[in-house]
Amino acid sequence: MFNKTTEKTMHSVRWILTLGWLFLILSLFYDPISPILTSPDNLVSPLRVNLDVCISVQGSCLEKNYYYLGTPIFWGIIVPSSIFILLIFGHELWRRICPLSFLSQIPRALGWQRKIKRVSNNGAVRFEIPRVDKNSWLGRNYLYVQMAWFFIGLCSRILFVNADRIALAMWLLFTIFVAIFIGYYYGGKSWCNYFCPMSPVQKIYAEPNSLFGSKAHITDEKITQSMCRIIEDNQEKSACIACQSPCIDIDSERSYWDGINHKNRQLLYYGYFGLVIGYFLYYYLYAGNWDYYFSGIWAYEKNQLTTLFNPGFYLFNQPIPIPKIIAVPLTLSFSTFVAYYLGKNIENLLCKNYQNRLSSELIRHRIFTVITFIIFDFFFIFAGRSWLVLLPIKVQYIWDFMLVFLSSIWLYQNWDKSPEVYNKESLSSRFRKQLKKLGLNISRFLEGKSLENLNTDEVYVLAKVLPEFTKDKRQEVYKNVLKESLEEGYVNTVSSLEVLAQMRSQLGINEDEHRIILTELGVEDPSLLDVSKLHSLENSVRLTGYRKALERMLSLQQKTSIEDLLQNNSQDIRKLRQEYSITYQEEEEILQGLQPESGIIAKSEHILAQLEYLIERYHTLNQPRFLPQGEVLNLLRKTVTEKKRLLIRGLLEIIEKSEDLSINEEIARNLVNLSPSVLLETLSNPASNWSNRLPNNVLSILKQPNKNVSCALDINEATIIDHLHSLVLESNPIIQAISLYILAQVNFEIAKEEAKNILAEKPHFLVTDIVNILIKSEKLSLNKCEILAKIIYLSNASFFERTYSNTLIKLGELSYFKNYQENEIISDEGDTCRELLLLIEGRVEIIKPCVDDTPIISSLLPGQILDELEVLAHEKQSGKIIAKTTPTKILAIAVDTFDEILEQDQEFSRRILELETSRLKQIIN
Repeated sequence: MFNKTTEKTMHSVRWILTLGWLFLILSLFYDPISPILTSPDNLVSPLRVNLDVCISVQGSCLEKNYYYLGTPIFWGIIVPSSIFILLIFGHELWRRICPLSFLSQIPRALGWQRKIKRVSNNGAVRFEIPRVDKNSWLGRNYLYVQMAWFFIGLCSRILFVNADRIALAMWLLFTIFVAIFIGYYYGGKSWCNYFCPMSPVQKIYAEPNSLFGSKAHITDEKITQSMCRIIEDNQEKSACIACQSPCIDIDSERSYWDGINHKNRQLLYYGYFGLVIGYFLYYYLYAGNWDYYFSGIWAYEKNQLTTLFNPGFYLFNQPIPIPKIIAVPLTLSFSTFVAYYLGKNIENLLCKNYQNRLSSELIRHRIFTVITFIIFDFFFIFAGRSWLVLLPIKVQYIWDFMLVFLSSIWLYQNWDKSPEVYNKESLSSRFRKQLKKLGLNISRFLEGKSLENLNTDEVYVLAKVLPEFTKDKRQEVYKNVLKESLEEGYVNTVSSLEVLAQMRSQLGINEDEHRIILTELGVEDPSLLDVSKLHSLENSVRLTGYRKALERMLSLQQKTSIEDLLQNNSQDIRKLRQEYSITYQEEEEILQGLQPESGIIAKSEHILAQLEYLIERYHTLNQPRFLPQGEVLNLLRKTVTEKKRLLIRGLLEIIEKSEDLSINEEIARNLVNLSPSVLLETLSNPASNWSNRLPNNVLSILKQPNKNVSCALDINEATIIDHLHSLVLESNPIIQAISLYILAQVNFEIAKEEAKNILAEKPHFLVTDIVNILIKSEKLSLNKCEILAKIIYLSNASFFERTYSNTLIKLGELSYFKNYQENEIISDEGDTCRELLLLIEGRVEIIKPCVDDTPIISSLLPGQILDELEVLAHEKQSGKIIAKTTPTKILAIAVDTFDEILEQDQEFSRRILELETSRLKQIIN
């Protein structure tokens, strides 16, 4: 609701509120007006003290006289207003108007922030504004720090600052001083995110979303919610420096779901619930009645500090001799502990009873939602009551009804939220964005609606009915969604397979195609899959802000190159680096993007290095020591070959897009020097048409044979283990399983250790099967790994060539071995065809009758299918199949099972059809 309010307007509001707050603090030191307004003799003032009413505390009436309005206004109006704003309008209003947040930015505005010295590898020196390291003690425990400060603050409020004007003023000034100091010591909103005691309260009431809050994950806006922003050239620009990730200012719901499983969230919600109840309950335990609190006299009680060692409890008309200074923290600690203990146990009980119906995240979310609803309404039973009683009774009832009504709508609105719904909405938004970019004619399918108004399911339905939305277009859209998700840290290479599963299902993209697209993205942008780099939405916003700032400077100053800009504006560039906390490596990558030539060189060098590594891997898998495992390794070799093709294609596309002839020729020569075996094959592929896409001089270089080709015949064991270890980390379970099996043949102990590490990551059942066998055995043989063995036999048969991994795994699960003796009939002529038969060991003969009574005898060897035509046509056997050796081993797949798999994998069906059509053509010709 307020995320689109201009920064200029909000800046003015911040100034007004900050000045008002400072004026209030000043009034705590000097206030000549309040005594006049609150004097018992001022009969026309609604704020006057009523001497006729006795406010009893521990059996005695409190002394009353005029009072100062500063403390009652702060505790009775300002504090409750912040809670109301957070639940109803959200952090996107509060974080943009908070005076304390505004004051913490004074060092940044004046350029007085602390800077730390950084020295690059080449000796260059620069100074950066530090951020809180996510992995530091503070980065890991900041919520506990904030909760501790919040607890101390509540205790101090009751003991010292509720009614003592000077104590409250000093407390507020101390807090302002600390906020400004943190703003000096760390960059960004470090005060708000890591120190402010109100931050936990903001999380409770503003996450996952407020009643009228916007949804950052389904908008195309670049600046969302309460994201840090500045005004340049009369335009709002992001000023985010990624001081926290995920950040509530950018996407509160993402921040909520990211942290919901953390243990500190239980302390946050259950502990806060107990703290609030304990805080208000203590007033009754101390005074012996509720009049003490509801009268509001606690906010202007005379001589508050003199009561510190008075009895802290008054129960059953008897004072309890525990000093107030001990009773307050004791009460709040007890209520916090009880609420935390009960909350955890209730949550565990619900998870145990509903684990089959609801996820643990959803159960915890709903408990948190109910707690927030209850504590919000409980808070406003007490908050601001001393001011509400000054209003007509009808207004009080309307206020109470409005609070319950609004909080009930909030409860209803947030009840059905879940991580799955968030992911679905987020991916739908990304998908919608990519559909727009395609420029397809979709208006005739929308029936008057706009694309933005379609819900998640309607967007996917629309995509399915669009005739122009071909397989290539679907893959292009999916690729762009995956790229954006990786850039923003929404997924990583491992989680992307699961998170994007629904989108893949809707678009008809299988897991193998996903892995190919992932590899392509790694070729196009090597940093995208680099696990050492920080990929997050916040980091993406920060780097984009810096890059756009450089582009604006280039445009405004009309510089011909980035070098000119860097040389002539070193001071401005230095300031920009500090503002966005840009590291050497980040700047180098950004500058490469602004300098096409250097970017092309860096990218091509990275791809060539990858290609060289893959060539070494291919040589590793073809070592003489692996001859006995030839069939086992074929699938790994094919995987490496396919990756080499993708890398070569990436280099050729760089050459195609580049206009610098010298760079193109250099890339071509480097590629030829590596002499990858698939280079000429890639160039000659008619579908790619490289002969027309590449310059003739480059083609002539690429087609020149390299006479200095050498291949190591004996690669050392350490190198072999390194390559196998990398393959074990692949996302494809078949590749993982085979690599682990081969690693066990090279070094069993290392393989066993690797297996233990894999088991902790909950791998695919195929990998788990190998891991368990490996851990329990002293030696690993293929006979022990039945499913993997069947998959290997299938993958080596031409009939199943290029079959997707999931289909191979299903076939491996559902197939079974059959053994025969010499001259035993496997299948007789006229038998109903019930199984697809793959010969894996021995030799068989197929005897078919002929017109002239001379039978046609065909001899088949391992790797061949015995009855594919009969299976595909659902016909009876046309001949007799006889085993000719002992043993003869066959892998069988039931016809019904095979038909189901053909229906599930349309690409597999298409390849089988192409294969059989080609064979029929050969027979006819």
